[in-house]
Amino acid sequence: MRKIYFILLFIVFSLLLTITGCAKRGTISGGLKDTIAPKITGSSPENYNTNFTGKEIKIVFNELIKVKDITKQLIISPPMKTAPIIVPQGSASKFISINIKDTLQENTTYSFNFGQSITDNNEGNPYSQFKYVFSTGSYIDSLTVVGKIKDTYNQKPDNFVSVMLYDAKTFKDSTVYKEAPLYVTNTLDSLKVFALENLKEGSYYLVAMKDKNGNNKFDPKSDKIGFLEEPIKTPSEIAYQLELFKEIEAFKAEKPIQQSTNKYFMAYSGNTKNLKVTAKNGLKNVAVKLTKFPVVGKDSLQLFVPKIESDSIEFFVENDNYSKSFVSKYKELKETDTLTLTSKQNGTIRFTEDYALKSSTPLTSFDKLKMKLINKDSVALDFTTKYLEFEQELVFEFKKEENEKYALELLPDAITDFYGKSNDTLIQRFSTRTYADYGNLSVNLKNINRFPLILELLDGKGKVLASKTSTKETTLTFDLIDPMLYTIRIIYDDNANNEWDTGNFLAKKQAEQIIYFPKEIDVRANWDINQDFDLEN
Repeated sequence: MRKIYFILLFIVFSLLLTITGCAKRGTISGGLKDTIAPKITGSSPENYNTNFTGKEIKIVFNELIKVKDITKQLIISPPMKTAPIIVPQGSASKFISINIKDTLQENTTYSFNFGQSITDNNEGNPYSQFKYVFSTGSYIDSLTVVGKIKDTYNQKPDNFVSVMLYDAKTFKDSTVYKEAPLYVTNTLDSLKVFALENLKEGSYYLVAMKDKNGNNKFDPKSDKIGFLEEPIKTPSEIAYQLELFKEIEAFKAEKPIQQSTNKYFMAYSGNTKNLKVTAKNGLKNVAVKLTKFPVVGKDSLQLFVPKIESDSIEFFVENDNYSKSFVSKYKELKETDTLTLTSKQNGTIRFTEDYALKSSTPLTSFDKLKMKLINKDSVALDFTTKYLEFEQELVFEFKKEENEKYALELLPDAITDFYGKSNDTLIQRFSTRTYADYGNLSVNLKNINRFPLILELLDGKGKVLASKTSTKETTLTFDLIDPMLYTIRIIYDDNANNEWDTGNFLAKKQAEQIIYFPKEIDVRANWDINQDFDLEN
């Protein structure tokens, strides 16, 4: 028994040594993570005080805090012409000091909404939407206007949208361009709804802006805008909806810049739908071809001209009411534009598209007798061609069969460009897949408000892949489309021009209405999808 006792004692002692050794090698836990936001222990003057006449406000917290992104997060309503000085910014402190530099209006309630800018120093826990409010009068204004922000074109609205109220008695069309609003709030980085608080009773114009300059004034070149045509009155129990749109700028062209011996680039803003460009060398007319700039997202055009004997060329640009001339330098450069033809497709052609060749220079003549299209059995196929000058694309239209291989042959001189240059022998090969490699989507529209309308099919990045128009049909079908997730939307095409039209603030014109289907539609290979789309929901 005594022997067993010593053995047990040895085992217990060994276990204690093991536990002690493990403890020595381990690390001490820091305990639970701090998730509690800082708290305010006091302010001077007190929050929601009246008859305010001071210039400095101090807000004290129970722990060290930081103030970050103050220029984006802080909303002062009514706006101040001279921004207050707020400390600290970036460094840790137990207080916030607001030094007012502006002259305050009489009998006015001011609010400082700090959004998500106040956090504790250690864990970054935010003190969300803290507001400091005071009045220069004898009471705090307490009325509220609430609503929702929507983007007219995109499915998701922008963040950091400013929502503003202007005094209806003094409001003019020019006010949003020149003057700050009476009241302002912001949706910040996470909210799609808004609340304008601490308002006086009155009549106001309600306007929303994606204010990129942050100056509370509308700049059509950079800002989106949304507005109600009629003034609203407070108090109000209505939840308003503001739909933002980007205006099309009035057309403006920049001076053309020579890029090669034969080509100029011309930057522009606005709509090029009715654009016309002509050119002269002294009193002599110069032929000019206007085409699209090949890089997506660049607001520039290409102007192709022949070789001239001069050191300058004058361009005349006209677009509706716009008319301007530019004198640009001309010189022969080493780089010249030569005729090259490339396939728009990458080896495979869809049943819903036509085969196209993109040219590096504008084309002027085509000899179909020097063109041949054959299938994999070397059978010649009938086809027609059309040339899209603005896009510099030669399009071949023909009946396509599934799982077929094609060869397009252009013999020398089949195509001639603007400079009299012709092609060498060119053979392009491409093929089709089977019908089973694609899916079909039928959309059944319900509770249509009006015609005509446009149904658009978009990919995950918002790019329009296909569209259908309707003046009476309620079922529209997209056949043989790629298997993928699609977004669909309806445009009420009120002016029947087969495209979406944005709004205009000065014309008091809202953008054409767009309704998105709320979910993505999964189109799979060899599947037929029938999807109901209720336009009332």
